Amino acid sequence: MTALNTRPVVAPSAAAASFTGDAGPGTDTALLIHAGTVILPGRELSPGWVEVQNGCIVDVGAGEPPRPADVVLPEAVLAPGFVDAHNHGGGGVSFNDPDTRAVAARIIQTHLGHGTTTMMASLVTAPLDEMEGLVRALAVLVHEGLLAGIHLEGPWLSPRHRGAHAEELLRMPDAASIDTLMSAGGGAVRMVTIAPELDGGLAAVARIVEYGAVAAIGHTDADYTLTQAAIAAGATAGTHVFNAMRPLHHREPGAALALLQNPAVFAELVADGVHLHPAVVRLISESPARPVFVTDAMAAAGAEDGDYKLGALDVRVADGQARLSDGTIAGSVLTLSHAVRYAVLTAGVPLPLAIRAASQNPADLLGLDDRGRIQPGLRADLVLLDPALHVLATLHEGSWV
Repeated sequence: MTALNTRPVVAPSAAAASFTGDAGPGTDTALLIHAGTVILPGRELSPGWVEVQNGCIVDVGAGEPPRPADVVLPEAVLAPGFVDAHNHGGGGVSFNDPDTRAVAARIIQTHLGHGTTTMMASLVTAPLDEMEGLVRALAVLVHEGLLAGIHLEGPWLSPRHRGAHAEELLRMPDAASIDTLMSAGGGAVRMVTIAPELDGGLAAVARIVEYGAVAAIGHTDADYTLTQAAIAAGATAGTHVFNAMRPLHHREPGAALALLQNPAVFAELVADGVHLHPAVVRLISESPARPVFVTDAMAAAGAEDGDYKLGALDVRVADGQARLSDGTIAGSVLTLSHAVRYAVLTAGVPLPLAIRAASQNPADLLGLDDRGRIQPGLRADLVLLDPALHVLATLHEGSWV
């Protein structure tokens, strides 16, 4: 690879080891990265540069940088760090496991290596007292800034579309159970998946929103009209749209169409080649709704195939697919870097749109206004991708990881 203007190319792996100052938090040293493409909100710079200092982005520009860059990669794509709003695990462990701090550290580290700089902790359905304990433990990590928040995927889900959730642990969304879990988080529960057709479902949507969390419609048998009512009640997201919900039909379009046609809604999708056909990945990505790539990853992400647990259920992972014994999909082994690569190279989603779906849109969904885009004043969470969209290096709060 030849550097622009014959300056030496510094590989990110070498840079991580050799920089005398990497512009990490608390340092005054500036880091200047010059890349072949820089993805900004609404536009691309080809080439472009980004300067980082004290863990923040301080300047961005097109063409040649104002001084010799510390990292020069004329064929690389520089994108915002990825934000995973729906993730159950990785590295062989799950957020439902005990020893919360060690488990979370392992999951975060696993996905950091694939460009994910912000992580939500998603919990599958468990007994209410167990979920309360997990929420309390994870909330400590949220308040410390290690996690962006907690996502409750259950227990208020449809038995007909329960997916990999134990049916006997599902329950109606009564005010007492909602208050128990939301209060346990002390503001750390940032998103809740709910089936609005359950008894008290629309009132539950409003109650979840009153706690300051995102109400996401999912694992649901709701029809088109009821889904519109749930959106009117405050729901702003769809959990892995098309999966675990009433299918699209020309006389009864179901929840998916109501979600996808609304520009105020964030539509999760799992772009792994298992959950959705590539044409559907592109359909969601280009719909009026705001697409959000999520991994829905379980423990086997970044680990070997084999036997795992997802909550109370046994999962077999083989050939990159996680399934229950009856064949039901049980999360994924996906990383967000792979989701971006699959969406662009297989589904034909334009690169800027795919990057936005993995960074800016999920940050906006979760109300994280200090990250998710390359812009002066925001946190220096960045990912360098090679021309085939594999991760070269990740910058987290200004430090190489």
